[in-house]
Amino acid sequence: MAVFRSGLLVLTTPLTSLAPRLAPILTSAARLVNHTLYVHLQPGMCLGGPAQPQSSPVQATFEVIDFITHLYAGADVHRHLDVRILLTNIRTKSFLPPLTSSVQNLAHPPEVVLTDFQTLDGSQYNPAKQQLERYATSCYSCCPQLSSVLLYPDYGPGVLPVGSLDVPLASTISPASPVGRSAKQPVRGHQRGAVGGTFDRLHNAHKVLLSVACLLAQEQLVVGVADKDLLKSKLLPELLQPYTERVEHLSEFLVDIKPSLTFDIIPLLDPYGPAGSDPSLEFLVVSEETYRGGMAVNRFRLENDLEELTLYQIQLLKDLNHKENEEDKVSSSSFRQQMLGNLLRPPHKRPELPPGFYVIGLTGISGSGKSSVAQRLKGLGAYVIDSDHLGHRAYAPGGPAYQPVVKAFGTDILHKDGIINRKVLGSRVFGNKKQLKILTDIMWPVIAKLAREEMEQAMAEARILL
Repeated sequence: MAVFRSGLLVLTTPLTSLAPRLAPILTSAARLVNHTLYVHLQPGMCLGGPAQPQSSPVQATFEVIDFITHLYAGADVHRHLDVRILLTNIRTKSFLPPLTSSVQNLAHPPEVVLTDFQTLDGSQYNPAKQQLERYATSCYSCCPQLSSVLLYPDYGPGVLPVGSLDVPLASTISPASPVGRSAKQPVRGHQRGAVGGTFDRLHNAHKVLLSVACLLAQEQLVVGVADKDLLKSKLLPELLQPYTERVEHLSEFLVDIKPSLTFDIIPLLDPYGPAGSDPSLEFLVVSEETYRGGMAVNRFRLENDLEELTLYQIQLLKDLNHKENEEDKVSSSSFRQQMLGNLLRPPHKRPELPPGFYVIGLTGISGSGKSSVAQRLKGLGAYVIDSDHLGHRAYAPGGPAYQPVVKAFGTDILHKDGIINRKVLGSRVFGNKKQLKILTDIMWPVIAKLAREEMEQAMAEARILL
């Protein structure tokens, strides 16, 4: 089956039954889509019936938010996929106007629409696919030649029950009080709110934070993006994406998932940002790590005669595949660590340099790693010329420097067998600049001549030279 760059996954199974089925569904979708996968929640929708299904509002409950987190956590296994859960039809209790009939534009129009809906005979039932395609194109801008697939994921041994499994998902929002809340409890909406972060290499934990903020806000969401001094304490700050690039990816994601909101994306230059001074804001979404910062924002607001913001603390998304030296949460810091050793961009072309033959010089104090680097490059095919070895050749009896050195420093520097005693010679020259210059004036031209001869040999053999 063809692989598509972008796709729309329409989920129709009730959420309580959908959660344990999600991993196989995402695996099936990841085999068909290789870049952007939009997800549309329409639990309970039936395809293949006598009437064409229409999009209807889904009430934003804590269960819906927890499911969104569960989906993004499951999608983290498929990191080649940019998963985006669309929130257009998910409404808070205070704001449940009828859905408009306009078609929502998407940054990457889907080439294929997928669904977890299953027909009784387990086939690619044409009427169901036709209804699915009509449904998708009535909601979103899709490619003209839209394909459709009923997924029929492999759920493994056994048959999952059709009804509710009553298995609660992990809570996304930490309760503000010890009083328990129901999964079916509606989420309260606000007119305006804020969220902040670095948003480097936008990942699924960012998407949970942003999705909750978008669900809570009904008119405007202020998004602070850390810049300048706030980046200095970050791990590997030199590998952070530029501010403009982070904002570009962030803006595209936000407009895709909830275009009805007004987004105000601004640089965050201090710990408080607009959340500390904007009287129109009603809430602030924070993570477990930034909750103390949210408390500090509220203290700052009270000191300036502003009302406190309602804080929504979002649980961290765990990275089940993290390495020993990486954080156990989904983190941009870990992604930057994983980049170490990778070529970030093609080598800069230098047309003024010779096209084929290169001489690389390795220098450094004793123990700096010259030999290790040379051996690594030798393993890659480089021809290594070792100046120490050339010096030994030059000192040897019959070598080009043997007679000049003996003449300059006397026969008492020789062993009984006539070989130069380098230890004795070293005691003469080290610490005596005049004697050292006499030796280097003899040796350096000889070593340079031997090196040139080695280079010519390497060039004749068309080798890389080191």
